[in-house]
Amino acid sequence: MTDINVLKHLLKTRYSCRAFRPDPVPKETIEQIVEAARHVPSWCNAQPWHVTLTQPDATDRFRAGLAEVVANDAPELDLTGPDTYPGVYGDRRRTCGWQLYEAVGVQKGDRQASGAQMMRNFVLFDAPHVAIVSSPKALGGYGAMDTGGFVTAFALAARALGVDTIAQAAIASYADFVRKHFDIGEDRMVLCAISFGYAVDDHAANSFRTERASLDEILDWHQ
Repeated sequence: MTDINVLKHLLKTRYSCRAFRPDPVPKETIEQIVEAARHVPSWCNAQPWHVTLTQPDATDRFRAGLAEVVANDAPELDLTGPDTYPGVYGDRRRTCGWQLYEAVGVQKGDRQASGAQMMRNFVLFDAPHVAIVSSPKALGGYGAMDTGGFVTAFALAARALGVDTIAQAAIASYADFVRKHFDIGEDRMVLCAISFGYAVDDHAANSFRTERASLDEILDWHQ
């Protein structure tokens, strides 16, 4: 298989895992993932990403603390979220949501069931590990953009090693708690979490795959 076909295979087989087995990932495998991901490009080679990683006991402590905060506190992001999802972006978002709901049996209009599924974010979909990804506040949006490349590389490297992932902006909705829990400096933005481990392959939440826009939709040629 050529390099481009290997890359395309990883891109196409990676998906957002929403149900994990409790089995821990070996530390050596996790280090291989981060070792590979750190080679992504960044503006001026700033390499703004930093990863705070948990082993299962630490994951459980974080999960318990997060549940309490979500129940009692209002969300607040470090990085400003979208004002809205206009046009096709909203269409894609809704399609993804309904694919998930259909897979797990949530009926349209059942707000209790859809809310319960949303709350699965905050137990990290039962993942044994979580990576908290941050970048310096001083580097602003460009630091966040560079760090997004690291998140993608982390997910692809994990897939290459048989490890499943889901990047979660929802966890960054409680950035102050995350920062305090892990003693992350006030000078850093909490951008997202990556929950990871080994998928429950036959779980309904892992049974669907999202669509991708065609080449014609994302590419403009100028001769």
